[in-house]
Amino acid sequence: MLLWGVLPLALREALRSLDPVTLTAFRFAVSAAALGAILGARGALPALGGLARRGWLLLAIATVGLAANYIAFLLGLDHTSPANAQVLIQLGPLLLAFGGIAIFRERFSAPQWLGAALLAAGLALFFRSQLAAIGRDPERFLAGVAWIGFAAVTWAIYGLAQKQLLLALPSQGVMLCIYAGCALLFAPASSFGAFAAVAPAAWGVLAFCAINTLVAYGAFAAALEHWEASRVSAVLALTPVATLCFATAAAWLAPARFPAEHLPAASWTGAAIVVAGSLLTALGRNGAARRS
Repeated sequence: MLLWGVLPLALREALRSLDPVTLTAFRFAVSAAALGAILGARGALPALGGLARRGWLLLAIATVGLAANYIAFLLGLDHTSPANAQVLIQLGPLLLAFGGIAIFRERFSAPQWLGAALLAAGLALFFRSQLAAIGRDPERFLAGVAWIGFAAVTWAIYGLAQKQLLLALPSQGVMLCIYAGCALLFAPASSFGAFAAVAPAAWGVLAFCAINTLVAYGAFAAALEHWEASRVSAVLALTPVATLCFATAAAWLAPARFPAEHLPAASWTGAAIVVAGSLLTALGRNGAARRS
């Protein structure tokens, strides 16, 4: 959650050096190479020979879903602020939670339903104050909303497919296949010559974005092995609050590079409600989950 909270700020910086497609291909390629080396050294590379046809289909759905999520989020981020992007992308965890209920037959207790309602209300209150941007630049703002919304849907599809894949493959093996598949999807449309013009200082930002991919999604995959999808999604709903904190700190440390986001009291109230709803959903007693 913390890694995804700081990521939009790093991505905005990285987009100064590379286009969205090349940046996405770079992140996936580095993550695949690093994770492949780690698993190879441990003798833990995934055994795909015994994967059934349904498993291959789920792997393809997860790969395409995550690839679409990455590129759509970057395109949306280019049209709106990091805070707005992170608030909108929380539709993904909400969809993941309801998908867990519908597909995996996970059950919410009454406190968890209350937490989910609070979470939705907090997101609505936070975003309401941002709707004023429509009057200033409606086409750009609505384009950003559309891209981030699409990213949220594809991320939920990816998460649900990966949850089912964990019945056949270990989490790190699944991630290696997805990273490699996404890198291959983006490679043909990437401009690899652009790396020659990347400034030395910018390489640090690019490296952080790639490492962030590896560690954050590795942690997410491991969490799905130990928790229900609905419970994982509740913790991830705290990401906008983390982004606000990181953005505030960045604006204080480097105001010329990271403009401060001046949020009204209603937005901060909404963020607090999101936190309360997320914690209630995560900590509320959950009925035993049954996988389909």
